[in-house]
Amino acid sequence: HRLGHQGGRWRGVRHRLTGPRRLAPRVGPEGLSYDAAMSEVSSPEARLVDELRGVLGAGGWLDPSDAPQLTVDYRGVFSGTPLLVARPDSVEVVQAVVRACAAAGVAIVSQGGHTSLSGGSVPTADRPSILLSTSRMNRIVSVDPARFTVTAEAGCTIEQVQQAAAAEGLELGMDWGARGTATVGGAVSTNAGGLNVLRYGPTRDSVLGLEAVLADGEVFDGLRALRKDNTGYDLKHLFIGGEGSLGVVTRAVLRLHPRQDHHRTMFAALSDLDAVHELFAMAVARDHGGLTAFELVPETGVAGTIDTFGVVRPLATVAEWYLLARFSGTSPMDDTATGFLSDAVDAGLVLDATVAVTTAQEENLWLMRDELPPETLFDAKGAKFDAAVPIDRVAEFQRAAEAVTAEMCGDDAVVYSFGHLGDGNLHLYVVPTLERGSRMEPGLAAAVTNAIDELLWSMGGTVSAEHGVGQDLLDRVGRQKSAVELDMMRRVKSALDPDDLFNPGRGAHCAPVEPTAGQPMKKETP
Repeated sequence: HRLGHQGGRWRGVRHRLTGPRRLAPRVGPEGLSYDAAMSEVSSPEARLVDELRGVLGAGGWLDPSDAPQLTVDYRGVFSGTPLLVARPDSVEVVQAVVRACAAAGVAIVSQGGHTSLSGGSVPTADRPSILLSTSRMNRIVSVDPARFTVTAEAGCTIEQVQQAAAAEGLELGMDWGARGTATVGGAVSTNAGGLNVLRYGPTRDSVLGLEAVLADGEVFDGLRALRKDNTGYDLKHLFIGGEGSLGVVTRAVLRLHPRQDHHRTMFAALSDLDAVHELFAMAVARDHGGLTAFELVPETGVAGTIDTFGVVRPLATVAEWYLLARFSGTSPMDDTATGFLSDAVDAGLVLDATVAVTTAQEENLWLMRDELPPETLFDAKGAKFDAAVPIDRVAEFQRAAEAVTAEMCGDDAVVYSFGHLGDGNLHLYVVPTLERGSRMEPGLAAAVTNAIDELLWSMGGTVSAEHGVGQDLLDRVGRQKSAVELDMMRRVKSALDPDDLFNPGRGAHCAPVEPTAGQPMKKETP
């Protein structure tokens, strides 16, 4: 990953896509760190900054020293200092920024709500870059009830779009805990999952069309509201989950649904974790279309949210694991919810259960779910997994991860898991304890990560169900993907962004080729 200096302009060497860039600051030909203060920046870069300030206008830019919170990732692991924080307010200004940066050979890192968990939205530390924030592109362009669509700019928060849809009696399928911060552009670029994937699918299933600025400054106008268009490659999908590596998403047409005014959220103490798949089959049989959430909650998480956030314990019965589920529809869900729970109790799958019948009870349950991540709940850190396995192997994966952890870390270590049972996605953390400030030694965390990754792949799983690759998973995803897959991704990147302008060093296409690459991902073992 070297950069060539040609005639005063930086150009990326073509072979740079064969592996990841790391965060260690590097030194340019004049001996200047790319994390240098603006007063130390070389004159071509200073001229670019002056040009961009003029293009962006008052309120359209920030000096990095005035926005340090934008230069460190959400988890505090990755960081970098850009030449400037650009805050364009229209697609035309984005075009101008892209063209200026392309001419100067300066990279562009797009940033939405800055809630990425994989280090994909912070400035580069090994190459001069501009941080392009979409925060001022925050307008709802239109809501079309007849088409069941909303068109929104990339900087709109998910909550903002939800509210616009609700005002027309409609509903956005996308939802997750960071709804008030996460943005449309970020959701599209990471193909975000969330709480409603079970019914509405990931973000990809909600995007009917989008607009993006390409590396040459041209605009890909795919803002169509069509459900069917069989006229060639569906190019919008290159940008969905592309992690900002192929262009800057500026607007999107999102699918809406009839508002589900009737909900029943249930909380049940499980007799055993192995009951979850049978419970899921029972819930799907009861009302497949109405099942909108099916979440796993650990007792340690329940106790933590009670202590930290004042959550009211939903059940007197204490169990190791709980189910948080919801049925939604356009007609009352009472009989559906109580019927499901009655069948579950009769089958011995559930020890005790309750149904939220007031808004306060409903909000209490979902506050508990939103606050389960241990980084904030316990300030505990160790090996972290955004894992997914086939839905019938969730309990098996959890138990196997516990066994691996006990062998490597001792019996006191904790495998703390929660997540989306209905789509096989567990957010799993291995930490020394759940005592506040608990930290795992980095070498041990790396060894545990490798062991559980191997376990995942043996079960036909993935190391990134919904958080993306960013910088965090570069060394891991290369062992999951075949050489053919990685080469195809790199060819797409090279075709659309030959100078590696957008978000360099992030995404699966930057993963190093493993010595064993060329073989398909390890086959699932029965």
